[in-house]
Amino acid sequence: MIPRPARTSWMAIGVLLLLALTADAQTAGRTYRLGILANAFEVSESALFEEFLEGLRKQGFTEGRNLVIEWRSSEGRFNRLPLLAAELVRAKVDVIVASSALPAHAAADATRTIPVVFMVVADPVGQKLVGSLARPGGNVTGLATYAPDVLVARRLQVLKEVVPKATRLAVLANPDNATHRELLAREIPAAAQPQKLTLVPLEVRGPADLEAAFDQAAREKADALYVLGDPFTFVHRAQIADLAVQRRLPNINFSRTSVEAGGLVSYGPRLRDVYRRASDYVARIFKGAKPAELPVDQPPAFELVVNAKTAKALGVTLPASLLKRADDVIQ
Repeated sequence: MIPRPARTSWMAIGVLLLLALTADAQTAGRTYRLGILANAFEVSESALFEEFLEGLRKQGFTEGRNLVIEWRSSEGRFNRLPLLAAELVRAKVDVIVASSALPAHAAADATRTIPVVFMVVADPVGQKLVGSLARPGGNVTGLATYAPDVLVARRLQVLKEVVPKATRLAVLANPDNATHRELLAREIPAAAQPQKLTLVPLEVRGPADLEAAFDQAAREKADALYVLGDPFTFVHRAQIADLAVQRRLPNINFSRTSVEAGGLVSYGPRLRDVYRRASDYVARIFKGAKPAELPVDQPPAFELVVNAKTAKALGVTLPASLLKRADDVIQ
């Protein structure tokens, strides 16, 4: 005979069902307003946002039916982000999604009550967006993409596979980015030493600095380039890729978006997964979850992407072992 559940068990099940029905009732018949604050909405990035929107649709939130989206982009003019964040607050959105660190800071500064979900942020604790990964606190949470012990060493290993004779590594960095300063002070030198790489830091704050930075790389005889992730290097990734080809600098990049724009190789978080997982955070908040109670998520997976066309332009022969391991080879 199968034992009957205790009365308290039935009561517990009933409470859970009631809570689920209540949450569904709260979302049914309501239209939600979502603010999206980004550095750029470009063709190569639209596929990522489509992943995000598809994730929301699968959870019952569809633009034009029960979801209104307020899109805001600085288009590379980062000083506009605070004004755009304030616009979203005035629009009384239910959640603000920030595409990266600068939009996240602008949104967090603009409101202490509207939930903010960031999607691509390096070291959110170090950047003081959250109190801790496990307990964010406040109204901000999201997805971290910074894993220095994995990413930096692995990227330099990949680069040495591509350019085994490289000895001088140019590092394109923004000195105003605190994460870049930390990487150049600790993780990158530690990862470069076993690869026998001498570092050549190149400082860039804006487009006007790029030509001078690549001139410096040539003067100091750099034979490879590491492009650090930053809103600036994202927005101007195509120009950076073009300059690298012109100066014959094989390069490792922070994400596939740079390789799609003409960079040689990237190793980093699978951004499609990041954007899809961000939709889960938004849906949970729409259904009543509090940002302070949603732990910051870590990168779900990393991907290796190479650009065969760029390799040909650089005169680089990609190792067969690397091509076999690559998640994607852009022809």
